[in-house]
Amino acid sequence: MALIPVTRSIAIDTDELSETFVRSTGAGGQHVNTTDSAVQLRFDVANSPSLPEAVKHRLAMIAGRRMTAEGVLILRSEGSRSQLLNRQEVLARLVELIREATVVPKARKATKPGKAAKARRVDAKKARSSVKAGRGKVRLD
Repeated sequence: MALIPVTRSIAIDTDELSETFVRSTGAGGQHVNTTDSAVQLRFDVANSPSLPEAVKHRLAMIAGRRMTAEGVLILRSEGSRSQLLNRQEVLARLVELIREATVVPKARKATKPGKAAKARRVDAKKARSSVKAGRGKVRLD
């Protein structure tokens, strides 16, 4: 029952994580068919007591297709031939995703353009209009 620290206030219990080891895809010669070095990590976000509801919601938005309909986050790592390195990488990615979800986005404040900005826009339109007006056919009377 070890805890994985994510932030000062959030830590995930290792019992909440489920790791399965599968064969990596791609080239690797004879070695690729003998070892299960790829790691698939499953974390049940929806039923996790470690995460606040707001973080769960933001994590679901960030995770996208990596989150199942039941609220289980699935991460896979097969970049290394070492199972240990793949486990460390997938765990680091999980922690980074959760840290990203803890950041509360700033609320956008609706603003209106000021008088000077409106004047600059009108002046630019007048200048452009005069440039276009000068492009007509030259008349020789």
